[in-house]
Amino acid sequence: MSARWTSSLLSLLRVVVGFLFVVHGTQKLFSLPAPAPGGPFDVTTMFGAAGVIEMIGGTLIIAGLFTRAVAFVLAGEMAVAYFQVHAPNSFWPILNGGELAVLYCFTFLFMAAAGGGRWSLDALIGRSRASRSTTVVAEPQPTDRRAA
Repeated sequence: MSARWTSSLLSLLRVVVGFLFVVHGTQKLFSLPAPAPGGPFDVTTMFGAAGVIEMIGGTLIIAGLFTRAVAFVLAGEMAVAYFQVHAPNSFWPILNGGELAVLYCFTFLFMAAAGGGRWSLDALIGRSRASRSTTVVAEPQPTDRRAA
């Protein structure tokens, strides 16, 4: 693939991963599209707070708004989820059920470094700011010494 497709595919990856992440949040909080084991969770619990982070963070990731900062926070959430929930059961992610947490963690870490891609609100805002910062400098007017 050509390098020119990289930014577009990054945007597509961002939208798909964000959507999948939002569904994890809705499952924890609202039992949608299917109930989470032991859920729905109250937002004051660790799993409920994770659901809120996943819904809000996933929505921002889909939109590509504050992508780098949000992705960094979500990568951290997934690292905590892995080490608190999965790793105590086994060292190997395939055995402890933590493959998704690891995959999300490193995908979000990549997004934190790479940004939201061409089709993101971050890129749109950046283009808008760049066009507004282009200022036209007026030519200096000759001074009329006779008026003084």
